[in-house]
Amino acid sequence: MPVAGPEAVAAYALYFVRPAAEVTRDLERYCAELERWQTVQNLVSRETLPELWSRHIADSLQVLRHLRPDNRRFVDLGSGGGLPAIPLAIALKGGPARFRLVEPNGRKVAFLRSVVRVLELDAEVVSRRAANDSRETVADVVTARALAPLAALLPLAAPFFGPETRGLFHKGREYGEELLESRAHWRYDVVVLPSDTSADGVVLEVQNLRAEPVA
Repeated sequence: MPVAGPEAVAAYALYFVRPAAEVTRDLERYCAELERWQTVQNLVSRETLPELWSRHIADSLQVLRHLRPDNRRFVDLGSGGGLPAIPLAIALKGGPARFRLVEPNGRKVAFLRSVVRVLELDAEVVSRRAANDSRETVADVVTARALAPLAALLPLAAPFFGPETRGLFHKGREYGEELLESRAHWRYDVVVLPSDTSADGVVLEVQNLRAEPVA
């Protein structure tokens, strides 16, 4: 049986900026909005809707374990239905964290902006795939979940990276192959963090990202 809402997120309450009851209430509102919009826009896989809390919400909130006290500027690439950025923004609401959600799909952008407005989150939604100039704000943390293989993801993330930036990227069982393929054009330090919610999943912590010139 899927884990219910409060039980699914209880392990992360230590990292919430507000009381757990308030965070859970906002997460419930987000889930209700996601399910309502799901009828006209494919925000998450329909097969996973019965496991929304355990498969998506808790999976997003596990990023909280890996944040640092000075992490304030977040960029989420290919936000889609708002995962992991919206649960993270809800958990950190009331603190100094600010989120930028980058998403090219117009209908998904409309959903994300509606959720940000309804839940009064400190976040902005950018309607495009990723950076399009060299003046992007360097992030403290770049996130992405189920967006693209690492070799395709790193070029999208690179414009937001500075010396202290970390990428926290959800990946599945093929992460080892993705790491090997990405090394052809990129150099970086990586820590493989086991997933809290999937035996096959990991979170890749990427730092010191730099392009490798082609010989």
